[in-house]
Amino acid sequence: MFSRFIKHTITIITASALISISCNKGDGGPGVQAFKLSYGSNLIYLKNQATDFIVLPDQAKSGTYTAFPEGIELNSITGAINVSKSETGLRYKITHTATNGDTTSVIVLLSGLTFTDKFYKLSQNDSIAFPVYNASEANPLPLSGSVFDDGNLANSGGCSVKTNNGQINLAETLRNGVFGNPAQNNAAREFEILYKLNDESGKATNKLKVKIYYYKTMADMDPNLLQTLSDRQSQGVFLQANNSNPFSGTVARTAGISAVAKPRPPCIILIGQ
Repeated sequence: MFSRFIKHTITIITASALISISCNKGDGGPGVQAFKLSYGSNLIYLKNQATDFIVLPDQAKSGTYTAFPEGIELNSITGAINVSKSETGLRYKITHTATNGDTTSVIVLLSGLTFTDKFYKLSQNDSIAFPVYNASEANPLPLSGSVFDDGNLANSGGCSVKTNNGQINLAETLRNGVFGNPAQNNAAREFEILYKLNDESGKATNKLKVKIYYYKTMADMDPNLLQTLSDRQSQGVFLQANNSNPFSGTVARTAGISAVAKPRPPCIILIGQ
């Protein structure tokens, strides 16, 4: 009887040891939570500091890090985001690929401003481009205490940016002669807008480049520009209001694509007639 007791005890201990070993295996083992990429918050604000603002993943993990779309400064080995050198106001999908091929992804939004890719028909009094805050037209801008076109760079170049709300008066921009006087058909100008938002960024100096095009009619549109807009939409980088899943396009879901649409600069397209 004592012998049977010893044998039964050894069996229990052996089973317990196996469970213990199983629970201490690497990623994917029973009882072990798989690595999940995270940066603590999916909304990251630029910080007002003398050096570049770097954000690291919550947990260090060997492997490689990639991002979509272009515009974010990402360290492929550590996953560190250099927010100061990234295009803000956009969502990015960051993917970690482990050495065994396992992948995990997270979508982060770098807080800031952008404009939608849009046609503005001046003959129909459609002449105000509204800035978009944190990648959604539904978000109210933090206007109180904020500064738009800091340093007057855009306005001094003829781009009429309202310093109290960041809106671009396109009709006034046209009258300022940025495309010539009279305006030349199939012309384009790029402007940089510096701004400081009174939000969690602490009024850190942020920046955005916009590209403004002018065509007399829709029929004069450059086919290459139309293709760029089409690519942005199909690849999921075309900004749409209240779009909670901006990366549903083919490129966002498929690896190995060599050419992707760049979301910046936003295309503001003026149509005269």
